[in-house]
Amino acid sequence: MTTPAIRSRAATAFTTVLCGLAVTACGGNAEPAGQPDSSAVPHGHVDGAEEAAEPQLRLVLADADGRGVHVLDLLTEDVTELPGDGRVTGAVTDGRFAFLAGQGRTRVVDSGGWAVAHGDHHHYYRTRAGRVGTLDGTVTGAWSDSEVTALARDDGTTVLLDREKLDAGEVGERETVDGVAVPYEQHLVVAGRDGITVRERDGGQVADLGAACREPEDAAVTNRGVVFGCAGGAVLVDAGDGADGGFVGEEMPYPDGGPRAGAFRQRPGSGTLGAVAGRDGAWSLDTGEGRWTRAESGPAAAVTATGADGPLLVLTRDGVLHAYDAGTGEETATATLLDGDVPDGVTIAADTERAYVNDPAASTVHEIDYHDELRVARTFDVGVTPSRFVETGR
Repeated sequence: MTTPAIRSRAATAFTTVLCGLAVTACGGNAEPAGQPDSSAVPHGHVDGAEEAAEPQLRLVLADADGRGVHVLDLLTEDVTELPGDGRVTGAVTDGRFAFLAGQGRTRVVDSGGWAVAHGDHHHYYRTRAGRVGTLDGTVTGAWSDSEVTALARDDGTTVLLDREKLDAGEVGERETVDGVAVPYEQHLVVAGRDGITVRERDGGQVADLGAACREPEDAAVTNRGVVFGCAGGAVLVDAGDGADGGFVGEEMPYPDGGPRAGAFRQRPGSGTLGAVAGRDGAWSLDTGEGRWTRAESGPAAAVTATGADGPLLVLTRDGVLHAYDAGTGEETATATLLDGDVPDGVTIAADTERAYVNDPAASTVHEIDYHDELRVARTFDVGVTPSRFVETGR
């Protein structure tokens, strides 16, 4: 699976899992999946899942021509092969499920790895990967909480799914909302033609924030709140101590009328966002400071932010991966990664330790240590053309 003579974190990580508290292969007997001790059910447990001691990181990889979908376990390097079932033109995730769009519909794949926040820590779970179902429309964004999964579609609507049913392997639609709707603090924050509103899950409106967001197209959930991408910049919605039920909206316009940002990309939960900036650069948005910083990278094919203390990663169209200081836009490292022009669909996904870049021409995925001069830590021969992919488990 990986190229030889490359340091692998899989062996160490997998040993840790086996010897962890949740998986007792190094002593004692593990509780059967789906049957936890009723007196000590872990937070966020769902039937059929097993709690683990660390993040269960996985990549869901799809061939654009529909020839197959593979789920790669980054700890064990095991691959689950699933049928392709049609063309794939886009892929997004809510942290557990992959939503593969194509031909006017979106297929749902359970990656089998996810995390549930609980106060100042997380619980990590795993189960078998597999197909769940299909829904109409082209999904472009996905966000979940314990009750709903919100899927933004390219027609300007958001479909809400019942999260409990989804966890059980069923696509159960609750309602459709006009605009981009994101679950946040037990509410839904909605950016639509009439501005940004906060509503109860049952539809009752809590607050009209009055923040301007022309042409909302994208959103991200951060440790500061929900951020919406708008024609003139971004708007941050936070459940602070303000009026209107405690929710407040802060407008963060582009500096000097800069180019509109593409889709936001981030390390999950981080308060720093990355995005393509027009034709010749990349944006970093510090949501804590409300500050945009532009990296003059040249034509960018893919961008992601790795966190407040990490670099902004930019893959340019010539196949070179760049690291920039997210606060100043200064380049700090480069590495030639892909051979030739980068096709559409190439993505950078990042977690706290590594970043992943798909290489469709070589049928590989590169694991990058972005803390170490963009060193290639592992290269996976994934057995399918990885035209689109997402990382799950955090």
